Parts: sequence; C-alpha cells; structure tokens
Amino acid sequence: MKHRIVVLGAGYAGAYVAGTLARRLSPEDTEITVVNAEPDFVQRLRLHQLAAGREIEAPQLADVFVGTGIRLRLARVTAVDPERQVVAVADADADGELGYDTLLYALGSHVADHGVPGVAEHAFDVTGRPSALRLRERLDSLGRRDEGGSVLVVGDGLTGIETATEIAESRPGLSVTLVARGELGAQLSAGARSHLRQACNRLGITVLEHTEVEAVEAARVLCADGTALASDATVWTTGFAVSPIAATGGLEVTENGRIVVDRTMQSVSHPNVYAAGDSAYAIGDNGRPLPMSCASAGYTGMQATAAIVGRLTGHKIANTKLEYLGNHISLGRRDGILQMVDDEGQAKPKYVGGWKAARIKAGILKMSLWANSHPTFGLPKRKRRLAAAPDASAEKAVA
Repeated sequence: MKHRIVVLGAGYAGAYVAGTLARRLSPEDTEITVVNAEPDFVQRLRLHQLAAGREIEAPQLADVFVGTGIRLRLARVTAVDPERQVVAVADADADGELGYDTLLYALGSHVADHGVPGVAEHAFDVTGRPSALRLRERLDSLGRRDEGGSVLVVGDGLTGIETATEIAESRPGLSVTLVARGELGAQLSAGARSHLRQACNRLGITVLEHTEVEAVEAARVLCADGTALASDATVWTTGFAVSPIAATGGLEVTENGRIVVDRTMQSVSHPNVYAAGDSAYAIGDNGRPLPMSCASAGYTGMQATAAIVGRLTGHKIANTKLEYLGNHISLGRRDGILQMVDDEGQAKPKYVGGWKAARIKAGILKMSLWANSHPTFGLPKRKRRLAAAPDASAEKAVA
C-alpha cells in the first residue's frame, strides 16, 4: 500500500511542499493529495492590489498540478482527527473523509477581529480572494457616486500600509484615512518612517495616530476616546488569526491556535503531522517565533519538506534556514520601502526607498508566483524510494 501524504492548503507553503514532495519521492511508494477550498492559487501578497482594482493572476490549481501525480481535492477542511489519522472535508456535493499516513497542515490564516464588535458584520479585509473582491465591489460603488466616499483603513502594520497607499493611488476620488494604534510605522527605522509619512502626504492619506477603535458600525467606527469617524468602507488590517481546527483536533497548539512544532516542523504532540506557514508556531534561528508572513511560509515549507523526505526515505535531515531578514512594503505601484531587521527583529538604521524598493518588491512577487505556479520545477527521472519502515522519530536533524 502506498504511503498517503495529505497537504492541507495550497497557499505559499502548501503548494511548495506538495510540489517538492512530488519531485523528490517516488510515485511507486507515495500518493500525494492536496486539499484546498479555492480552485486557484491565491497571491495573498497582492490581494490589496486586487481590492484596489488591479487584475491579479490566479493560476488554476488543476493546471498547476497537471502532470505531477498530485491529486487535487477542492473542498473545505472541517476537522482533523490525528488519532484516527483522517481529515474531514466538505464540498458542494457532500461531506467526506481522507485518510493519511503523513499530514502537512498549511491552512494559513485569516483576519483577526480581536473581539471588536462589528468587525465581522461591517468591516472589509484583504486576507482572502473573496473578501478582497467584496471590498473591490464596494470601492467601485463608491467611485460611481458624485460625492465619492471615505475609506477607513484600521491598522498600520504592513497590510494596512500597503492597502491604504494602494487604494489612495488607484482611486484618487476617494478619501483615505489610515488609523494607527501607535506611531505610524513604529516598526521601521527613522528614515523609513519619514519616507512613509512623505508617501502618505503625497497620496493625500490622512493619518490618525494613537487611535484605538473599539467598535465598527455600518457607516462609522467608534474610538476609545469617544470619537466617531465616518466611513463608507472600513478595512480591518489589525493582524491575523488561525483556524481552530488544529486545536479542536487535539494537536498541541499555542494560545492563539498555532501548531507547536520542533525544529523540523514536526508537531510536538503527533509525529506524523507537520505544519508550515502561518499555521506553524516555529522558533527561528534567532530564538524568536517566526512571524506570520510569506517569507516564513517559504522557510518553514522547505524545512518541513526536508524532514518528511528524510524520515520517509531514511536519510539525514538537514536544517534549513529559519530566519526573518526584513520587510518589503509597497507604497502604491511606484514607491516602496525595503527595511532589513537585525537578529532581535529590530529595524536596522539603513533602508531602501522609492522606485528601487518598488522594483525589488515586484521582483519578489513575480518570483513567488512563478515558483508556486511550477511547484515541481520539472519532474526529475530519479526519485527517492521509501525506506522499508519509515520512522517519524528515528532520524535526527543535522545541527
């Protein structure tokens, strides 16, 4: 019987892991199934651009995996039972279960409402393609009004900054306000903060600092200081949360539901379960948890792949890098910030801004799309066979 590998999620982490496993493991011994709710690959890094009105490529996963031997199951994951080694799924026709021998959990994350009343009912977000398209429809309707409209972006993290600047540049007829809980760009160096302020001024973005939103209503938000801010479209960008599926299934997770993994991305509670991307709580080489990001998805995906291949084939497992080097922030189409960080996660004094930074970010996006659209990079003729009795705990990582 073939060893069944099931990959949950086909985002930046899941698509990469599935493709690399197909490239490195013999199909005579293994069968790989990818479960994903959407039929296409979502460029999450560009969803703020999609919402603002740009056309974003969305390769069909059926085309991405054609000829690889990977099975694609278009369904929503509803539960994981690591004791029975099954995954419960639901699609348009019926519910079902998939059995596995090795599971790669890469379901990613969604917008975090932090318990703020009204966010789920009235706010928009850009953490998924459907939600980004919903925001786009709302912006289109505002653009057709003679008086235009007001857009309130709550949250001045990377997603909030990119969303506010993209909307302001793409839709100059709308009034855009960026609400920051603290100082604008507090995570950036002094020079980068100055560059960000200049960009906001150039794009006509109103910045409200040291402002905390306590409730979201249909046409306004209520702030902790009693202020009410009018808003025709409130975009919520205050962080990410993960699905409770892993916690409900009995996997060891953190307080916010991320799967606790060892250095090889193996679940500390269930050895035949691995996690990558936003779903994984992984400690980086600097001793700090890796942040939820595309870069972290890449590193954790590479490490999970190396561990799965190594343990199944009886080879040593190499440690891949687990680092976070910096942030690439787009400020519209022709401006950006490249901010590197040190081992403590603090911004280094120097930064790259302007057109050069924008080109670097565009190159990263292009490379990421190509890599995930060609997950096997051309299937080689020689692939590794499985060991007679793969042991999830016998092989130790190489320091």
